[in-house]
Amino acid sequence: MPAFVRQVVTDLLVVVWVYAWIRIGFWLRDLIEKLAVPGQKMEGAGQGIADNLTDAGNQVGRVPIAGDELTAPFTRAAEAARGLANAGREQQEMVADLSWALPLALVAAPLGLVLLIWLPLRIRWMRRAGSAAAARGTIAGRDLLALRALTGQPVRRLAKLSPDVAGAWRRGDEATLDALAALELRSLGLR
Repeated sequence: MPAFVRQVVTDLLVVVWVYAWIRIGFWLRDLIEKLAVPGQKMEGAGQGIADNLTDAGNQVGRVPIAGDELTAPFTRAAEAARGLANAGREQQEMVADLSWALPLALVAAPLGLVLLIWLPLRIRWMRRAGSAAAARGTIAGRDLLALRALTGQPVRRLAKLSPDVAGAWRRGDEATLDALAALELRSLGLR
C-alpha cells in the first residue's frame, strides 16, 4: 500500500476512533443520568410528605389545650420527610457529578493515545514530508533526498535500483540520484 494511501486511511481511522469514543462517552453520560430518576422521585415524595405532615401539624395545632403536644410528632415526621427529600437531592447531585466524571475518565485513555502517540508521529511525518517537498525542487535538495534514501531505506529497496547503488551515488550518477530521491519521496507519500 502506498504511503499516501496509508496516511489517509490512518487519519480516517483515527477520526473514526475519536468520534466513536466521544459517542461512547455521551452514551455513558446519558445512561448514568438515568440513575438520577429515583433521587428525583425520592425528593418529590419526601417533600410532598413533609408538606402534608406540616399542614396536618398546623391543623392539629389549632386544637385547644392539646394542640401543641399533638403537633410535635407531625413536626418530627415532617423533618424526617425533609431529610428524605434532601437525600434524594444529594443523590441527584452525586449522579450529575458522576455523569461527567466517569465518561471523561473513560474517554481520556483512548484520546490520550491519540494525543500522546499518534499525533506526535503524525506531526513528525508532516515535518519530514514538508521538508522533503521543499527540497525536491532543487539539485541540492535532490542530492539530500538521495542521501537520506541511501541511509534510511531498506537494503532490498535500494538493491532494486542498482546492483551498486552506493557506488553510483558516489559517482554522482544522475539516474541513480533521481531514483533514490524518488524512492525517498514515495516512502513519505510524496511524488
